[in-house]
Amino acid sequence: MKLNKQRQEKLVAQWIRPEIRALSAYHVPSAAGFVKLDAMENPYSWPAPLVEEWAALLRHVSLNRYPDPAATELQARLRATMAVPAGVDLLLGNGSDEILQLMMMAVAGPGRKILVPAPTFSMYHMIAKFVGLECVAVPLNGSDFTLDMTALRLAIDAYQPAVIFLAYPNNPTGNLFADADVLELIKTAPGLVVVDEAYHAFAAGKSFLSAVPEHENLVVLRTLSKMGLAGLRVGFALGAPAWLNELNKLRLPYNINVLSQSSAEFALRHYDLLMAQAQDICRDRTWLQQQLAHVRGMTVYPSDANFILFRTPAGRADGIFARLKERNVLIKNLNGSHAQLSDCLRVTVGTPEENRAFLDALLSVI
Repeated sequence: MKLNKQRQEKLVAQWIRPEIRALSAYHVPSAAGFVKLDAMENPYSWPAPLVEEWAALLRHVSLNRYPDPAATELQARLRATMAVPAGVDLLLGNGSDEILQLMMMAVAGPGRKILVPAPTFSMYHMIAKFVGLECVAVPLNGSDFTLDMTALRLAIDAYQPAVIFLAYPNNPTGNLFADADVLELIKTAPGLVVVDEAYHAFAAGKSFLSAVPEHENLVVLRTLSKMGLAGLRVGFALGAPAWLNELNKLRLPYNINVLSQSSAEFALRHYDLLMAQAQDICRDRTWLQQQLAHVRGMTVYPSDANFILFRTPAGRADGIFARLKERNVLIKNLNGSHAQLSDCLRVTVGTPEENRAFLDALLSVI
């Protein structure tokens, strides 16, 4: 029997919330055959001997058994590796996106709002929609993407947000917000402040983790994805036990599978290698920024992350992006995503060979 399309659409219209029907699914373009510089991934693999050691470890993982629900060994390894302060709890997520969802599910209610500076990580806005929260966006200062503290103070007073999300460094702009501004928001916020440190490895050690014991409403969010472990989907929140105990009630059991637990714990035993790769990326980020700054008509923004935001001459971003794709180089087109990102493109820092391929392709299309 053939499915009735009109009947399907009628049922969807009857039962799916209108705001969900109005959304578009998060689109990840195929990167097969491309120099892939669009997703802020670490471009480096492990040395062959380390891969063999890892593979040998996985031979002993019991796929027929459920994983440790608390991921005890991985938690202990993370605490030691990341120097988690005493008294700070740790909650693991299937990527940091799951933890963002848990946070918003926990505070969602009639009239509740979250607050973000904008432009910023798109998933804050998307997940708020999923759970029925309103996302209030306060534009960053236009010239340098710093926090507009006057506007933020007014917004906090007017909306009393349940959560303020601050990407640090910010995605897609790449900059770190001023410490004094972030601390002011933590001290004045009526609810939770989440400092999302996804790009911590590239930010010269800048972090608010040491401030967590001093602020009951501060949670620091981290991920292993940007450190070369994106395929494992391991994120974690660090905060006061009272907050994380409530979030843990919403966490689905066994959210970190056995392969991810074993692989992440193994990788963290080789943290020096991961950080050495991060330092290589930072070195190449400097080189790529310098090269882009010499390209006629480009405005290159400072970055403390593993990507670079740059603005093309007016009206040219879409065309440059398309012609780069024709040359098998994939970056991120941000033109049209936010008013302050008009004519902007974002490139992930890759290997030296990938960076050169991108630059050569760019020079050939401008």
